Amino acid sequence: MQRYRGEISGNRRPFWLPASNYYILAASVAIAFFFLVWGILNDGQDDTPWIPAGIGAAIILSSAVILREIVLRDRRNRFLASQRQIDQSVRGIAQRAQARDPEKLTLERNAAILREISRKSEAAKVLARFAEGHRDVFELCEEYLGVVRKELPKVAAGSPRLVALLRGTEVASKYHYYHMLQWAEIESRGLTKEAAKRDKISEKLDSAQSALGVVEFALQSYPDDPALLDSQKVLLDLVTSIKIKDLMGKAERSAFKGNHRRALSLYQDALFFLQREHPGIESELVDHINEEISRLRVHLLES
Repeated sequence: MQRYRGEISGNRRPFWLPASNYYILAASVAIAFFFLVWGILNDGQDDTPWIPAGIGAAIILSSAVILREIVLRDRRNRFLASQRQIDQSVRGIAQRAQARDPEKLTLERNAAILREISRKSEAAKVLARFAEGHRDVFELCEEYLGVVRKELPKVAAGSPRLVALLRGTEVASKYHYYHMLQWAEIESRGLTKEAAKRDKISEKLDSAQSALGVVEFALQSYPDDPALLDSQKVLLDLVTSIKIKDLMGKAERSAFKGNHRRALSLYQDALFFLQREHPGIESELVDHINEEISRLRVHLLES
């Protein structure tokens, strides 16, 4: 988990779909449109069906270029500029407040930070599918809540700051919960899909374990959240199934090569791992592993 914390504060995933992927997708759509229109017009006895089909495909491809290079790029640049401005504002607020009184969270500073949290939250919701915006919000909330925890013991009972800080804690906690769960859902779902696309078992396992790490990171803050607990169970089952598949694959290869003793050991490891993760489980998979173990034991006794 410490390794994953480092990843959270370090490399960040881009907001931008790579040009190669985007244009391959656009070209695929244009080609599909070309053949669709060409087929329809060809059936209608049109002498030159390729001309309108080609024009239509060219329009689609041109529109895709305009969409990416003008519309989406402009929106992305404005969003990133807004994010930089927000970050600078937060740093400026903190620096000015620290210059006046490094030990005191004033009413003005408290209100300003809460406004910035709200603005960053709205920005994250605009690009709801991107995990990084949500992560930025819950990390900022964590920083604010940490400052408030240190400040509250110093606030007098009748001080107007007490009500403001308690209210700020309530607001920031709600933002933190919402954006952490959004981040965990997007990240874990993306890594799970990535695991499904991998061909190598080691790469599948790495992606699945990373997805599990995301959920377990969120569970440190919200250990009783039902959605996180359900996701954890699903991902634990996925990791278990990948590990068992890996062990069984190695066992089958060992048996094929005539190394029956190693195959037996691998099947026993798979059975042990499966029963440890799911005590008392009864399934076709367990029956299959037991049959292979029995078959290999007989073979070893006869040889």
